[in-house]
Amino acid sequence: MTRKYFGTDGIRGRANGKITPELALRVGQAAGLVFQRGDHRHRVVIGKDTRLSGYMIESALQAGFTSVGMDVLLLGPMPTPAVAMLTRSMRADLGVMISASHNSYEDNGIKLFGPDGYKLSDEVETTIEALIDGPIDGRLAASENLGRAKRIESVHARYIEAAKRTLPRQTDLEGMRIVVDCANGAAYKVAPETLWELGAEVISIGVEPDGFNINHDVGSTSPDALVAKVRELRADIGIALDGDADRVLIVDEKGQVVDGDQLMAVVASSWHEDGRLAKGGIVATIMSNLGLERYLGERGLTLARTAVGDRYVLEHMREHGFNVGGEQSGHIILSDYSTTGDGLIAALQVLAMVKRLNRPVSEVCHCFEPLPQVLKNVRYKSGGQPLKDAPVVTAIESGRQRLGDLGRLVIRPSGTEPVIRVMAEGDDRALVESVVDDVVDALGRSAA
Repeated sequence: MTRKYFGTDGIRGRANGKITPELALRVGQAAGLVFQRGDHRHRVVIGKDTRLSGYMIESALQAGFTSVGMDVLLLGPMPTPAVAMLTRSMRADLGVMISASHNSYEDNGIKLFGPDGYKLSDEVETTIEALIDGPIDGRLAASENLGRAKRIESVHARYIEAAKRTLPRQTDLEGMRIVVDCANGAAYKVAPETLWELGAEVISIGVEPDGFNINHDVGSTSPDALVAKVRELRADIGIALDGDADRVLIVDEKGQVVDGDQLMAVVASSWHEDGRLAKGGIVATIMSNLGLERYLGERGLTLARTAVGDRYVLEHMREHGFNVGGEQSGHIILSDYSTTGDGLIAALQVLAMVKRLNRPVSEVCHCFEPLPQVLKNVRYKSGGQPLKDAPVVTAIESGRQRLGDLGRLVIRPSGTEPVIRVMAEGDDRALVESVVDDVVDALGRSAA
């Protein structure tokens, strides 16, 4: 079923384009009605990143929730995983994060968490969608039952302590020089403070948000600034978060970027050695490098693959009992500690292993050589179905046969635009490039 508002990660779009005060108001009312279960006084926690439009959306959501009788606890700028954690620890009925993650400031979004701290199921989101466009006036709270709103000041300390408690006892970061890039986003206060409290020498960049500069030439999607600062200061490690801090990339002491695949390999190896890795493997998406799969296989560990999107990774983890999963982009989900991707907690697990082994980050975090991987996008006319055309089907089948067991070919239609993504990887770069080019050519002729 095609949904009007919700995508793979909440509701997202241009501020004052798709994401208007009117929509936010209706989302607050609809979600508030769906999550009023029982006779207790219901409440919702609302966090946000640092986008200018966050003020507008926060106020509209607040009006929506209070109009249906829910109390609102305003957290201010906080990472997405912190909002998920606080939803549970503060016994809220619902959690809301106002963020468009790694997008630029013009966009914003609304992510919803249930009382257990997990993102909502498709079924619940569909129920909320029906109410957004339906009649709500008759279900508004009576005047005496309207909700109240207040701002909570102590939440930063609560999240910092929760993050620190994920480390083994007596772990500290004394003697480490760490550069942390907070993308001018939601973690600009909590991430540097956490690392400093653990004893590190901390150099912070991307910690001067002005409403417009979130993710702009900083953060996990633009690591060049972090690479330069690590090299300049001869730091031991660089940590790059994105705008809402649910993803992370690492830069080693040589200035080399370490992606999510390598980080999952680090955590999986460490936890396996400690007897903490559940189900003898991890969960990643179809885009994770084949090198990761081979690395795990050599250690008797498995890699389960899902569709692209951290929610699909998490769904598989919960259904099958895994406790480590993530994406190449840096969404790392450690379900022993968090109900969603948490960039800071993932970075802390890597730092703990670096300290324990007493080896440079370049040695600890480069577990395998990634196979050559080529990705190209093909745009087609909206409404078309080029993947069903015979020449395209033939090109795809031929490509998979040519790669055989030594590579992979992944064809993935975009969920948000008329684009087909063609990715191949294998030991032979020339062969990989040839396979991708052949499929792209066939798609291009079909889409013309």
